Amino acid sequence: MDDETRFMIAQQVADTKYTQDVRPLFREAKEIAGKRPLTLISDGAQNFQEACVKEYFTMATPRTKHIRHIHLKGDHNNNKMERLNGEIRDREKTMRGIKKMDTAILTGYQLYHNYFREHQGLVGKTPAELAGIKIEGHNKWMTVIQQAAMQN
Repeated sequence: MDDETRFMIAQQVADTKYTQDVRPLFREAKEIAGKRPLTLISDGAQNFQEACVKEYFTMATPRTKHIRHIHLKGDHNNNKMERLNGEIRDREKTMRGIKKMDTAILTGYQLYHNYFREHQGLVGKTPAELAGIKIEGHNKWMTVIQQAAMQN
């Protein structure tokens, strides 16, 4: 997730966050964004540190700075990401769990989060709007579906 716009860039479903290889997630985010992040904020899980080194380490400057010391209050935190995780868990509960790792539900939620849901923390804007992505048309969902259909 981009910290400024709250735009969800990539996602990965895992059984547990501490042992899952998150390198594919980091690789996908780098491909979608077209660059590696300048700063990566994560909790202290070792698998995030390993993936950061393997996917983002370079001798060139600027290097990706991985911040692992997380505090609820203070200089660095991952509250925005934890909030998004909570929203997804709430959605999952009403579905009585995610049945398949590659479920389309999460992709749909990513679309909803990025393009349709106005965020209070973004003063009523969507992450896409803050990132400069506009959806033209009276019905945003219809416009997105039509645009996606034309891509295939």
